[in-house]
Amino acid sequence: MSVRRLLRDKVRHWLLARQGVELSEMTMPAKRYKVTLEPDERRDLEKLISRGKGAARRLAHARILLHADRGEGGPGKIDEEIAEAVGVSVATIERVRQRFVEEGLEAALSPRPPARLYLRKLDGEAEARLIALACSPPLEGQARWTLRLLADRMVVLGYVASLSYETVRTTLKQTNLSHI
Repeated sequence: MSVRRLLRDKVRHWLLARQGVELSEMTMPAKRYKVTLEPDERRDLEKLISRGKGAARRLAHARILLHADRGEGGPGKIDEEIAEAVGVSVATIERVRQRFVEEGLEAALSPRPPARLYLRKLDGEAEARLIALACSPPLEGQARWTLRLLADRMVVLGYVASLSYETVRTTLKQTNLSHI
């Protein structure tokens, strides 16, 4: 589907809504991902919501799935109605629908794990050198070590090629040396 067609459809639906025309499946394009919940899935989602305990995103996604259910006993609402009822964007509803159809119920409820892997800037040896440096007396003319001074000194001493003060901060915080 081209971008031009998507924009044309969105403008058309916006104009219809503005004129007071009730949006329905007749005025909306066919959904690519249709949510059909099994009775036990529906029961689990209702139980999750009725408890009210849990991550806000998880509860919102459960409400989206319940509103979008086209199965027996499900309301089968359109995205704009769901967005208004749950308080999320239409794009969020589309993503939840897609994840439910492609990956299942649990994947649709849980946040997606980050795609990027963050490699450690400091290995164990470099971390130990940073801690030793932070515990040593500061440079002459300095009252105490700053994060930037520690980062610069690690580079000057040749322990690492480059190091940000933020990496120094997180490393010291993890080792309970943030009071330095």
